[in-house]
Amino acid sequence: MPQKTRPRKKLSRQEQRNLDIEIGFLEGVLKRDPGFTDVLQILGEDYTRRGRYDEGLHVDEQLAKLNPTQPLAHYNLACSYSLTGQYDLAFHSLDRALSLGYCDFRWMSKDPDLSNFRKHPLYRKIRAKIRSIRIKVS
Repeated sequence: MPQKTRPRKKLSRQEQRNLDIEIGFLEGVLKRDPGFTDVLQILGEDYTRRGRYDEGLHVDEQLAKLNPTQPLAHYNLACSYSLTGQYDLAFHSLDRALSLGYCDFRWMSKDPDLSNFRKHPLYRKIRAKIRSIRIKVS
């Protein structure tokens, strides 16, 4: 499952059009096979890039249900909760991702999808958990 790695930038009109075409295609694929996780992952990222955060959240919720032990699914769900201002849920999803083994702490510290959540007091608990994980590893 690829990680969301592209910082959000303003899309050109042509990029928006291409993304809309890709989204339409992927939505069509999912109508035939709703559990196609690779397509869901790409569609979730595309929705996020297009600023369609509620739809991206719905996809990330599906992915977390389909892959309950996959740390990246819960990480991406936390990102979607952050983008939609649901910080309690972002905390729980990110905590779950860490418990399942998510460990790209450098990316987490700069991921634009988590920028709002990093300003929230609950993020301090996540940082504390990361410090405890790092201590255990050392």
